Amino acid sequence: MKNKLYILLFISFLFLAGSVQAQQKATPKAGEGISTFLLRHNRSPKKYYDDFVELNKQKLGKNNVLKMGVTYVIPPVKRSSGTSAKPAPAKKTARKEVSTEDTVTKSRTSGAKKIGTTINEPLFGKKLSSVKVSSNRLAGACFYVVSGHGGPDPGAIGWVGKHELHEDEYAYDIALRLARNLMQEGAEVHIIIQDAKDGIRDDAYLSNSKRETCMGDPIPLNQVQRLQQRCNKINALYQKDRKNYTYCRAIFIHVDSRSKGKQTDVFFYHSNKKAESKRLANNMKNTFESKYGKHQPNRGFAGTVSGRNLYVLSHTTPASVFVELGNIQNTFDQRRLVMDSNRQALAKWLMEGFLRDYKGKK
Repeated sequence: MKNKLYILLFISFLFLAGSVQAQQKATPKAGEGISTFLLRHNRSPKKYYDDFVELNKQKLGKNNVLKMGVTYVIPPVKRSSGTSAKPAPAKKTARKEVSTEDTVTKSRTSGAKKIGTTINEPLFGKKLSSVKVSSNRLAGACFYVVSGHGGPDPGAIGWVGKHELHEDEYAYDIALRLARNLMQEGAEVHIIIQDAKDGIRDDAYLSNSKRETCMGDPIPLNQVQRLQQRCNKINALYQKDRKNYTYCRAIFIHVDSRSKGKQTDVFFYHSNKKAESKRLANNMKNTFESKYGKHQPNRGFAGTVSGRNLYVLSHTTPASVFVELGNIQNTFDQRRLVMDSNRQALAKWLMEGFLRDYKGKK
């Protein structure tokens, strides 16, 4: 009896030893966040981010920051045969997931999502986290939605009475609304700048914070490092997305700051080196022009399109457009920002600008 017990214990020991030996571990490089760390070890952040956090939650710093010199467990590769370790249970804060396994597989292989599919995206907030795909007009398209500034940098600041309007908060709210609209049309969407708490808000005066991250990584204060970080995220994702999607575009959403008396319409910048970027900016402008013609026919639209050698436009691999939503100092332009119905209209028109460009590309 004792011999049998020893044999069982020995077999168990060998099994555990083999499991530990097979477990891949590594230490982060300077400046790496979870997403870049996973990409370096051939793991998609979208697929393995939550597993990584679950495996290493005791070793992570505040806001899931990686610590230098600490060894982290890399999630095992998930195999379709079911031989890999069982993934950690999903949390309420998990990244977006599609409701059925069949649709997940289809999304990864052909870039299409079925009408009726429900996507869960916690970044939109509890009330709006469930997104139902209601159209396939943007099936096969992939977008990188970036709201300007964030983290330690609020961007431009305006005032309405005692209320401070921070550019990063209003750009982020409109970016979330745009991302949700794009998902409803069947597109794949990466939200590059993220705030785990805010969600889509209907308040006129949005509360200010420094919580924003670049897909989970802390945003540097240094301007060049900050811009390069978001470009790196986009470019890394694009290298994989280009294999599955026929149309990939990035958008950078900002609010301008000029003299208080200067009223401006929405205007667009494009890369001077990419014809697709210029065409996208013109399609955006034409969409807004037609919307103003319909909803405010006596006002007209004075938004412009111009080429600029902006850092994010020249350092981002997919074609992109840079949008200025108005002058945060001007009383009339501020209405475009503080009214939630106007923020939703801006997001809808930006989506329709993408749709116009996508149709033209096809």
